Order: sequence, then structure tokens, then C-alpha cells
Amino acid sequence: MKHVIDLAWKKNLAFETDLDGHSLTIDASKEGGGDDLGPRPKKLLLVSLAGCTGVDVIMILKKMKIEPEAFNVFVEGDLTEEHPKKYHTVKIVYQFKGKDLPVDKLERAVELSQEKYCGISATLKDALKLETEIRLVE
Repeated sequence: MKHVIDLAWKKNLAFETDLDGHSLTIDASKEGGGDDLGPRPKKLLLVSLAGCTGVDVIMILKKMKIEPEAFNVFVEGDLTEEHPKKYHTVKIVYQFKGKDLPVDKLERAVELSQEKYCGISATLKDALKLETEIRLVE
């Protein structure tokens, strides 16, 4: 299987693409010379990671017949100071809310996503330090 992205330059530093029937504009900030017409590319990498692992975890938990009241995936990326500015460490925080959630099964769902299913995590692990944390909130 191959994924092909067609990113078309629109104006100044703005680009646009169609992803699965959804239009997406990428741009630089006004401070960076763009017009702020869309998100920055590096942050989209973090969104992709959060989405990939988040979908995995929910699918795994559904198979385990576990449904949290709420679930958030926070991704924190630390950039290098020098160019090319790249992420050297990324931390994924899985935040679950619910009563009597089985922590061992939450841990297993996260582990399966990280070790077996999430292709974004698998790709990034070769390039940077990837950390995970599970948080339970009331």
C-alpha cells in the first residue's frame, strides 16, 4: 500500500491538500512570514501521532468492553534549538476519566498501540525518544 499526498502551493507560504475528502491548509505563522491560514506542519505530526494511537486505544478498549467517560491524548514535543529544528523527545499522555476503570487493561491497550498497531509511533521511535504516561482523572 502506498499513500500519496498532493500538496499544492496557494500563495505566500500557504499550501492546500485534500485528505480523504477533507480540505487541509498548511501555513506559517504571521511572525514566520505566512498568513496564518492553517496549522504548522510540525504540529500536524503531533496531531497524527495522537490520532493514530488514540484510535488504536479506543478500538482495543471497545474489544475489551471498556468505555471510559472521557479520553484525551496529549502530545508534547520538545524541539531542538538549532536548525533543522526537530523533535528530539515526544511524550504521549493518555488521560482517562471514568469510575472503576481497570488500570491493567488501560495499560495493555496503550502498550498494544505503541508496540503493535500505531504506525506513526513505530516510525517516530526510530528518530526520537518517545515516552508514554497514563493518567486517571476523576
